[in-house]
Amino acid sequence: DSLQIPGVEDLKSDFINSKPQIVIDIDRERANKEGISTGQIGMEIRSAIFGRESSKFRKDEDEFPIQIRYSEQTRTNIDALMDLKISYLEMTSGQRRQVPLSSVATVRYQNTYGGIQRKNMKRLITVSSNVISGYNENEVVEQIQKALNNYNVPEGFEVQMTGQQEEQAETQAFLNWAMLIALGLIFIILVTQFNSLSKPLIILSEILFSIIGVFLGFAITGMDMSIVMTGVGIVALAGIVVKNGILLVEFMDVLMGEGHELDAAIIEAGKTRLNPVLLTAASTILGLVPLGIGLNFNFITLFTDLDPNIFIGGQSVVFWGPLAWTIIFGLAFATLVTLIVVPVMYLINYKIKKAVGRV
Repeated sequence: DSLQIPGVEDLKSDFINSKPQIVIDIDRERANKEGISTGQIGMEIRSAIFGRESSKFRKDEDEFPIQIRYSEQTRTNIDALMDLKISYLEMTSGQRRQVPLSSVATVRYQNTYGGIQRKNMKRLITVSSNVISGYNENEVVEQIQKALNNYNVPEGFEVQMTGQQEEQAETQAFLNWAMLIALGLIFIILVTQFNSLSKPLIILSEILFSIIGVFLGFAITGMDMSIVMTGVGIVALAGIVVKNGILLVEFMDVLMGEGHELDAAIIEAGKTRLNPVLLTAASTILGLVPLGIGLNFNFITLFTDLDPNIFIGGQSVVFWGPLAWTIIFGLAFATLVTLIVVPVMYLINYKIKKAVGRV
């Protein structure tokens, strides 16, 4: 709060240490002389304030408990509560006696904690705030983290970022594993198809180009990235961009098998597969543009009034926009690079195999 970090709004803590409390101290020595236990006194006070079940009321098939307690005027008046009569059976004479609570207990007022929060059996205090509109949450958190690194934490305490940052880290870890599993499955399938290790690696290099394209696109346009949706988009790209590489590499193998020279096969494959590669990429990109810009129209008014009420934006673009633009940026960059890099890598790979005598 003293640093006044920009973007932080409504900073608050869930720790309350000044909640008023009424404490009833039992004079154990006096209570023992009267033959009353502390448990009996506690139950009498609880019954007076919260009530206790004395019987049940049955109506048809329903059963309702009957609670007996002091009236509201009495149970909210501490003086009236101190006059509470505690009934007990005297052990020596066997007679039933009553003594007021004030004769065996006193009242004092103090402040206490509003509540103690725990997580994994550790006491926890949470400091939270909103982020003002127009500020990037990750940038605000980065400034807070820098301040925490310079903060002298007392012995026995530890400070860590939770909330959305903790969820974001867990989501990112999950997406990293999902990406590795996706790459592993794609690699196994490609190895089975081409019966080679080098050609699948050439095809999988497109995924690296697509990721570079994603970051370049967001950096150039200045858009905000979403860890969740951008991560999902990158995982989806892993399965989309490899098809262009498969088209090129597989056709080059076919031409080489038909007896074409290496250079001629690469040039012919590039010429023949240029249109399919560009058309599939363009159709995917154009299909995602409406999702990326949030293009909306009303189906009902389109057919009833011939007025689609077209508008751009809305809440959907906040959620789906990062996913769409991730695929658009990555696919566009990877497609353009694929047409140049994949044939070059295929040529280099063939010459290396030839040099070591594997061709």
